[in-house]
Amino acid sequence: MKNKKSFMQGALCGALAILLIAGLMSCGLKAYSRENTSENTSGKLGTLKKLIDQAYMGDVREEELREGIYKGFIGGLEDPYSVYYDEDETRAMIEATEGEYDGIGAVLSQDINTGIVTLVQIYEGSPAMEAGLKDNDILYKVEDLEVTGKDLSEVVTHIKGNKGTKVRLTVYRGEDHEEITVTAVRNTIQAQTVAHRMVDDGIGYIAVSEFDLVTYDQYKQALEELESQGMRSLVVDLRNNPGGNYDTVCDILDLMLPKGLIVYTKDKAGNKDEKFSDDEHQFELPLVVMMNGNSASASEIYAGAIQDYGIGTIVGTQSYGKGVVQQIFDLKDGTSVKLTIAEYFTAKGRNIHGKGITPDVEVEYEENKEKPEADNQLDKAMEVLREKM
Repeated sequence: MKNKKSFMQGALCGALAILLIAGLMSCGLKAYSRENTSENTSGKLGTLKKLIDQAYMGDVREEELREGIYKGFIGGLEDPYSVYYDEDETRAMIEATEGEYDGIGAVLSQDINTGIVTLVQIYEGSPAMEAGLKDNDILYKVEDLEVTGKDLSEVVTHIKGNKGTKVRLTVYRGEDHEEITVTAVRNTIQAQTVAHRMVDDGIGYIAVSEFDLVTYDQYKQALEELESQGMRSLVVDLRNNPGGNYDTVCDILDLMLPKGLIVYTKDKAGNKDEKFSDDEHQFELPLVVMMNGNSASASEIYAGAIQDYGIGTIVGTQSYGKGVVQQIFDLKDGTSVKLTIAEYFTAKGRNIHGKGITPDVEVEYEENKEKPEADNQLDKAMEVLREKM
């Protein structure tokens, strides 16, 4: 009985202690709430900063705290296409948008499991090619830095540099993993966003990886070269093309469409902005445009215009469905913000946001492990063209 009584007393004391602590915590929160009901955002940030200074036991980097505030503020919009860019991100974004940078002209890829970095594409005539680097070389070192497992963006920063400066790279090549060290002289590189070739039966092929500022000239040159080789029909491959520059895709469509409306946008105030093609250029050969679920934004503007005018056949699978337009605002301190400012509509008034472009001929990609180079979607595109020729 005595033990039972002692147990009950102990339990009661413990419960009272818990209630007391909870009460103190509750009172503290209530007092803080009453004291700060009229506190503005900057005041609250000041309070948070004081708490960090007084209580937080980790390292504090003031600049990262500030950048985190700005990122969180834009993140509060819950719009996946609206983004705050710090100085480094702004520089990288401008390079990506303009399609020009100082470097060696090699596209890098990293295995997510092993951390191995591979040179998957060496640009024609680039410093990388002149130094003797080849596609599928495994990058081991940049100068004396071993790069396996390093963040890929960090590796890229070590390879890029001012035009005319040198960078030493060590790679492993072939099945025997021959170790080769080369020195490349950095130069201004133009990203190769367009690839083209002539395939069977006079069918031209143009693949556009993204729509950057450099893409218009590359596309126009590819079109002219294929025409000079006797092209009788054309495949434009926009599979896995995430989009890019709005004005660039409209300029490219001006090479393809008859005179008329290309696309139009509406902003939050209902203001309408229209893009038109003139009658100087028009593509009149049989045409197929290839798309898949990763074809988005500017790619969908391209395919939507071709489909609306009925001058080509869309082959592949349903596109991504990004029907909104972003604008980048310079914040005048080296940083920037990208905001969604409008939605766009195809020439026939279609808003494809969240829906995508439905192909005229639907065909899923089928991987062929025995023949990795096989492409059943491209085969179907060529079959469609042959029926039109």
